[in-house]
Amino acid sequence: MLRRRFFLPSIAAAALLLAATTGGVLSGGFGATAVAATNGTLAATAGCGKAPTLASGTRTIQSSGQSRTYNLRIPDGYDRNRPYRLIFGFHWLNGSANNVTSAGYYGLQPLSNNTAIFVAPQGLNAGWANTNGRDLTLFDDISRQIENDLCVDTTQRFALGWSYGGAMSYAVACARPTVIRAVTVISGANLSGCNGGTQPVAYFGIHGIYDSVLNISQGRQLRDTFVRNNGCTAQSPREPSRGSLTHITTAYSGCRAGYPVQWAAFDGDHTPSPVDGSGSPNDSRTWTSGEIWRFFSQFESTTPPTTPPPTDPPTDPPTTPPPTGEPGACAATYRTLNTWPGGFQAEVTVANNSTAPLNGWTVGLTLASGQAISSLWSGVNTGTTGSVTVRNAPYNGTVNPNASTTFGFTATGNGATAPSNVSCTSP
Repeated sequence: MLRRRFFLPSIAAAALLLAATTGGVLSGGFGATAVAATNGTLAATAGCGKAPTLASGTRTIQSSGQSRTYNLRIPDGYDRNRPYRLIFGFHWLNGSANNVTSAGYYGLQPLSNNTAIFVAPQGLNAGWANTNGRDLTLFDDISRQIENDLCVDTTQRFALGWSYGGAMSYAVACARPTVIRAVTVISGANLSGCNGGTQPVAYFGIHGIYDSVLNISQGRQLRDTFVRNNGCTAQSPREPSRGSLTHITTAYSGCRAGYPVQWAAFDGDHTPSPVDGSGSPNDSRTWTSGEIWRFFSQFESTTPPTTPPPTDPPTDPPTTPPPTGEPGACAATYRTLNTWPGGFQAEVTVANNSTAPLNGWTVGLTLASGQAISSLWSGVNTGTTGSVTVRNAPYNGTVNPNASTTFGFTATGNGATAPSNVSCTSP
């Protein structure tokens, strides 16, 4: 995986000065002409139904009179009649589009199961100064080029990034609220400007409690912009203590429907890859990718399908046992999301099949021999090997009828064998 270069401490102060010169007026372009992402009146992008001319790899585009580049990742088995998510991953200062690509777009590409088109733009001078709005224009130009050639769901556009990349994601949320559906800002600050910043956008902020480059107070300021915009109830979310080697994720209450705000504080410094129980960041074991994917994937498309669903059942047998649990109560379904030598990442879906809301749930499962949970999010586990129980987190214990929630974990061992005795109970 990627070795990230931590050059930011020596230039953080200079980067902060860039904010004063960023965020041009740019109210036009793609942001003004694109179909709104949240108003429910949607049309297929021009690329739907067309044989694509774009291919995965590094692309060149003219933007603001300059030749710019971006990396494109098109899903395997791309279907020109299927609208896909579009996800922008912005690199950090002194990072690159290639770094983002090699890290699986902050770990989301392996989790997407070929449901998303991924983009990693290359910043000028390896950063996102956004002078006179030039990087917002690049976002517009890339979006337009992709949507004219590929089939994109206009309700499913997302952006994320770490550090300077987080700052650029925040700038997109401020300036393109009717285009972008949700953003995740990891260890960010207002470095790329905020042109606008008065309309709601679903927002997920992640920050280390003792960030030595961009203080957590700067991340809180970005978060609070969208706490206000989204109409959420103001609060001071709990944050872990130093030395706890944990993270705490809080979902704000009172937000406008469809515009959640989520905040995750972790016991760590300036990194995009914190690991619970360890002071060493690790791209493969971090909980961030799982929580970000869960946040993004909660938004359902309002675009009708352009092709009918298959009438024949799948020919491949299921890789996991069917959901179990008491009839009419909760059911738990396990699936392996990603594997690597010596480890794997998994997700468990807790579904409410009853007619009344669940008020808390507990999942039981038995890990195979040699498997051990190293990090778990969106739940509270008892045990890491053998028979393990996972209770709901404070924010996802209530599950409405015919709805579901998820928790995820990374583990050591061979992920080819699914856990046995997967069950779900609810008080």
